[in-house]
Amino acid sequence: QVQLVESGGGLVQPGGSLRLSCVASGFTFSGYGMVWYRQAPGKQRELAAGITSNFRPYYADFVKGRFYISRDNAKNTVYLQMNNLKPEDTAGYYCNTPEPLNSWGQGTQVTVFS
Repeated sequence: QVQLVESGGGLVQPGGSLRLSCVASGFTFSGYGMVWYRQAPGKQRELAAGITSNFRPYYADFVKGRFYISRDNAKNTVYLQMNNLKPEDTAGYYCNTPEPLNSWGQGTQVTVFS
């Protein structure tokens, strides 16, 4: 059974940093790309960053230069380092394995406030 468990969210002031983690189980983690999505209240879920099985990262324009995705296959974990956070980054952040698994974690909340 595929399981994804996110952690690391919290409250932070503008300009601050957080590191999100997503621990995966139930599948061969090293063989799959991983993606972080986010969803703000009243808005659609959107891709923030992803990383391929061969460690190639990609980012949405709105996080380029501020967020960095990485993975540790020995720990079955994908990370999202978020720097220079802005109030508009406030959202639930969700870990995903793309098709064919298409599994989701429960999410972790990030709130950026003054």
